Amino acid sequence: MCANVLVAEDDPRQAEVLRRYLEAEGHRAVVVTDGNQAVDRLRAGDIDLVMLDVLMPALDGLTACRMIRARSDVPVLMLTARDAEDDVLLGLDTGADDYVTKPYSPRQLMARVRTLLRRVPVDPGNVRRVGALTVHLDRYLVMLDGREIVCTPGEFGILAALADAPGRVFSRTQLLRQTAGLERESTERTIDSHVKNVRKKIEDDPRRPTRLLTVYGAGYKLVA
Repeated sequence: MCANVLVAEDDPRQAEVLRRYLEAEGHRAVVVTDGNQAVDRLRAGDIDLVMLDVLMPALDGLTACRMIRARSDVPVLMLTARDAEDDVLLGLDTGADDYVTKPYSPRQLMARVRTLLRRVPVDPGNVRRVGALTVHLDRYLVMLDGREIVCTPGEFGILAALADAPGRVFSRTQLLRQTAGLERESTERTIDSHVKNVRKKIEDDPRRPTRLLTVYGAGYKLVA
């Protein structure tokens, strides 16, 4: 897949390295130097993936990610020198789909890009209904009571997997395998973070979920 990748990186050397990696994979890199420029460029359209450096002038990557996520479900890959687990989770809680720390392996980085760009492979016309929730696998669309629910690729992957087998309990490891952009070492807390975000979107009261349930010691399930 040839994609338009928006790169927000204020370090010219790092930006050039990313541009070369992406172009070597057949992608087009659109480079900006701060979060404000990233948000503005995304509004112009035709961006398939966003790479955001966390530490940028004017508008940092975390704030930019929140602004992007409020209006778009485009995949977001965070880039940072901070590798503490809390920093990773903070990035995911803002709506990022994956998190890569510097210095990064070029092959690993491009593998993450390919994963984020890969949509869930489904047959045309595949629809899953679980109560008032409808997941259109082919259209990459989630509806709740006739209202569209905007999901990130990671959130959609979780809902698609759960909706494919209502009532079945999926472990965090199983959800990780079926979800694009979530191949991380801290698998359990990563999945938990995404589930929390999904509940904010589909539950009347996320603190007392009635659709996406926790099965303690086992994982999660989706019920009508």
